[in-house]
Amino acid sequence: MNKMILLVEDNADDEALTLRAVKKQMPHEIVVAHDGAEALDFLFGTGTYDDRDPSIRPLLILLDLKLPRVNGLEVLRRIRSDHRTKMIPVVVFTSSTEEQDILDSYTLGANSYIRKPVDYTQFCSDLKQVVNYWLVVNQLPPLRACS
Repeated sequence: MNKMILLVEDNADDEALTLRAVKKQMPHEIVVAHDGAEALDFLFGTGTYDDRDPSIRPLLILLDLKLPRVNGLEVLRRIRSDHRTKMIPVVVFTSSTEEQDILDSYTLGANSYIRKPVDYTQFCSDLKQVVNYWLVVNQLPPLRACS
């Protein structure tokens, strides 16, 4: 089974750290969207991704909140409002420490909210645990339930 992860991240350094951490220990395909609009286009097969089959969905979305064009909370709102994507686990993976961001994320249906650690070793450890939990330990709904 293809275990694709959608990483929605506009910070090049955080993107590089995430890709290095995941690829180092976990053989999962990672698609990167650099802003919220690109993430939505990828998920729904629109815009620059209009030739992509939107029925091939990521099994996990790692979502930053502070994004250009469409912010992470709006991306989350749209993911949860569409029957094709509402069951995809969304982990908000952000540097924001604002309580309102935490409350809004959970209110909109985030499965988890994780602050990005500053320490590289902790960053890699946390990310490995998150991906392992959602793609190995956790039982995801059958894909046909999301069609």
